[in-house]
Amino acid sequence: MERADSSALVEPAPQEVRAVGKAVALAGSASHLVSLPALFTTTPAAADRTLEFFTANVRNPNTRRAYARAVTAFAAWCDGHGLQQLTALRPVHVAAYVEQLQGRLSAPSVKQHLAALRVLFDWLVVGQIVPFNPASSVRGPRHSVRKGKTPVLTAEEARAMLDAIDITTPVGLRDRALIGLMVYTFARVGAAIGMRVEDVYVQGRRTWVRLHEKGGKVHEMPCHHNLDEYVHAYLSTEGFGDDKKAFLFRTAKGRGGQLSALPMSQADVYRMIGRRATAAMVDTKVGCHSFRATGITEYLRNGGKLEVAQQMANHESARTTGLYDRRQDQVSLDEVERIRI
Repeated sequence: MERADSSALVEPAPQEVRAVGKAVALAGSASHLVSLPALFTTTPAAADRTLEFFTANVRNPNTRRAYARAVTAFAAWCDGHGLQQLTALRPVHVAAYVEQLQGRLSAPSVKQHLAALRVLFDWLVVGQIVPFNPASSVRGPRHSVRKGKTPVLTAEEARAMLDAIDITTPVGLRDRALIGLMVYTFARVGAAIGMRVEDVYVQGRRTWVRLHEKGGKVHEMPCHHNLDEYVHAYLSTEGFGDDKKAFLFRTAKGRGGQLSALPMSQADVYRMIGRRATAAMVDTKVGCHSFRATGITEYLRNGGKLEVAQQMANHESARTTGLYDRRQDQVSLDEVERIRI
């Protein structure tokens, strides 16, 4: 077995990364197998199985791109070390590769690379392409996050941003409804801007919203009374009509403040949030995710239960929800203020 040298990391060429993306997009026709890294095309069965992994097994586009980068980088490293057969790979090779990654990437990035390899090789084992998973026994770097890094607004700052919005225009009504949605339902920005008019509906005399989350999951939430007001005021503006399939949060056209038929992008939302924060004289550096974190923190601060917040936020784990909880920040601040000099 050839010894894996950990002295140099072979970077995949940009064209190689693009080639994997192209191969994935083309979904596995035999004529496109050459687009995959050579390591995964040593046999037609290996190439087909690898393409199936990216097209049939990994459904989230962002995850797919991240995994494609990780797999392409690993294949380039193997090629640089004379490892050209999948069946020749051993845990020592993956361990040497991971060790090199640790010299230039953050711990979360290294763990993501390793996770991609583990999942792919599991898929290849099930497909009888390789006899065992060479990445399964390799340990990644230690990385523990106790508190998230997303900036969180105080309740007063969030209220100031909402109250400062001029709601005499369709754009103002849109922005208040969108910010309110992220605060009161803990919605991710991607789910919010993907909403259609039909995703706001009445059930049991209460307004509900339907969020299409990551992984194709559908999450439904009742509206807080403030959000109920914001959403219905927004929907009462001209331009929505009876088209229930129309996007809910649309871009503005021209300087008149009227809305187009096109959905807002995450970049549009980020710029809008910056403008609204400046207008409300909020100094906290906020982003699209800040309102989700703010809503969770305020819910817990006012007696909400972590396990219920997990359900409301549609998190797989309560530990993930806990990363958004910044109640401890206020406790720490209160304690510091006890130092009276």
